[in-house]
Amino acid sequence: MTALHLWLRHETRTTERRTPLAPSDARRLVDGGATVTVEDSPQRVFPAEEYEAAGCRLAAPGSWTTAPRDAVVLGLKELPDEPPSLSHRHIFFGHAYKGQPGATDLLRRFLRGGGTLLDLEYLVDSTGRRLVAFGYWAGYTGAALALLHHRARLTAPLRPTSKEELDDRLRAASGPAKALVIGALGRSGRGARAALGVAGADPTCWDLAETRDLDRTALLDHELMVNTVLTTSPVPPFLTDKDLDDPARRLRTVCDVTADIGSPLNLLPVYDTPTDWENPVRRLREEPVLDLIAIDNLPSLLPLEASTDFSAALTPLLAEFAAGGDGGGAWQRCRERFDAAVRGLRTGEGADG
Repeated sequence: MTALHLWLRHETRTTERRTPLAPSDARRLVDGGATVTVEDSPQRVFPAEEYEAAGCRLAAPGSWTTAPRDAVVLGLKELPDEPPSLSHRHIFFGHAYKGQPGATDLLRRFLRGGGTLLDLEYLVDSTGRRLVAFGYWAGYTGAALALLHHRARLTAPLRPTSKEELDDRLRAASGPAKALVIGALGRSGRGARAALGVAGADPTCWDLAETRDLDRTALLDHELMVNTVLTTSPVPPFLTDKDLDDPARRLRTVCDVTADIGSPLNLLPVYDTPTDWENPVRRLREEPVLDLIAIDNLPSLLPLEASTDFSAALTPLLAEFAAGGDGGGAWQRCRERFDAAVRGLRTGEGADG
């Protein structure tokens, strides 16, 4: 392993308790010759002392802006608005390639500073399969919240919890429910099915075959729907405003795990802002009632489980990164996606490149 300097930044979103790198996995990188600097964070599920015991250096929150130029800055969610130019290599979920709000501004910051975005969403194998994701726990928490709300047992504001505690609440709210999981065979779909199963619900499961020729009448005949599909190519939406106004609709609760708001590929274009921990549910229609849950950091409600699993998948890839820089394999595909987007900006084609 060559001398990688990995800089784990503090997440500025106050409800973000996850981390892409657990202390035990940081120890593996340090033992392999990497330098790991960890910013202190008041909300990260693992305290800074655990990273220090694993051989990491500690730094102040937000100090990545003055990190050595060769440091690779690792995070999860959005960067703060400053500085206006980004000179480092950054690894995080950038949401910059599908025309999302702020995508062009983010890419221009990299263009100005000469830095690079290695977007975790595009860290894929040769077949395009994502190699690291929080999908299972996003599906699990999303379906759990939807079921609890449907049973009038969801209380706000939400707070981080453990799987054991969440499962106890699901069992207390158990009983049959006419539920639908769309994208049931993917990571998020499997998580959603598992959570509904804890609550005694046996959901209808739809995947590619069912969504290619969508039966809207059947969809609207369910009481609860969990969408876990995130598409990268145009697909007819699963729900429209016309569907919401259908007087025969039995659908009462929708959880959009993907929360792909602002993207032209959004499969649920019936809302334009996410819900959040303070107000997890929004009413879309009064008659018949339809409520929406669309929280864009669902797995942070189970921060320990989500972080542990994600870190275990990412750490071997970080070791590969250290061995080969960003010049090979999955990391090269990340870099190529960024380069294509930047070329698009330079030629006036926009963030989609």
